[in-house]
Amino acid sequence: MSADPIERGYDLVYDAWPNARTLHRIWREQVSGRDYPRGFEHISFASHDELRRLSGALALRPGDALADLACGAGGSGLWVARQTGARLTGIDLSSVGIARARARAAALHAHDARFFAGAFDRTGLPDRSMRAVMSLDALQYAPDTASALREVARILAPGGRFAFCAFVVDAARVAAVPGLWLDPVADYRAAIAVAGLRVVSYDSTPGWLERVSAAYSAVIAARADLVDEMGAPATDALLGEMILTLELRPYRDRIFAVSEKPAA
Repeated sequence: MSADPIERGYDLVYDAWPNARTLHRIWREQVSGRDYPRGFEHISFASHDELRRLSGALALRPGDALADLACGAGGSGLWVARQTGARLTGIDLSSVGIARARARAAALHAHDARFFAGAFDRTGLPDRSMRAVMSLDALQYAPDTASALREVARILAPGGRFAFCAFVVDAARVAAVPGLWLDPVADYRAAIAVAGLRVVSYDSTPGWLERVSAAYSAVIAARADLVDEMGAPATDALLGEMILTLELRPYRDRIFAVSEKPAA
C-alpha cells in the first residue's frame, strides 16, 4: 500500500470494501437511494437521480470514450457506461481501488471498461481521446484545481463534455488542516473557463448537507459493526475524515456542473 497517508487511507477502505456490508447499507439508505442498482455501489454523494442527470448531460453515444476521474471502486462510472454504451476508462490514486474496479467490471461483464492508477492532473490519457469526462465528489481534494481542469480540457475531444459534482470548500475553515483540502475553490466556474471550457450549467445540489450529516453520523455510530466487518485500520481511516468534516464543517455548497470543450 502507498506511503502517502491519503492514498493509504483509501487503499485500506477499498481493501475492506467487499466486507463493508454496514457501510453499503448506510450509503443506500442515506445517499444513493434504495432503488440504486446493486453491483454499482460507490462512496460519493451522488444519488440515483443525480447519476441519471449526469449520464444524460454527458451526451454520450454507444462506443464513445468516457473517463471517470477519481473513480474509486468504479461503481458510478460503470453504471453510466452501462446506461450509455460508452467505453469507460477509470483513473484513481488508489491502486487497491483500481483492483476492485477491475474485478467489478469483470463481474459485470463490462469488457470495454479499463482502469489505471493516476491523478487528476496526470491521467496518462492521450490528447483529445475522450468524448466525455465525469468525476464525483473528488475535485475538492485536487492539490491544484487549475492543473486538474487543464488536464480535463487536454483529454477531451472538441465538442466533448465534462460533468462533475464537487464540494465548495470554505478556505478559512480549512486553513489549519494540512494535507486534505489543499486548494479550496470558492467557485469552479472561473477555473473551468480559464482551462478553455464553456460552462453549460452550474447548480447547487439540493439536500446535500442533510445527506452528508445523516450518512456520516450513521457511519460513525456504527463503528463497532464496521470494525468487525472491515477491521480497525480501515474503519479508522474512513471515520477520521467523517469526524473532521462534521466538526469542522468545511463545505459551503455542493455543486453539479457541466462544461463543454469548444468544437473549434
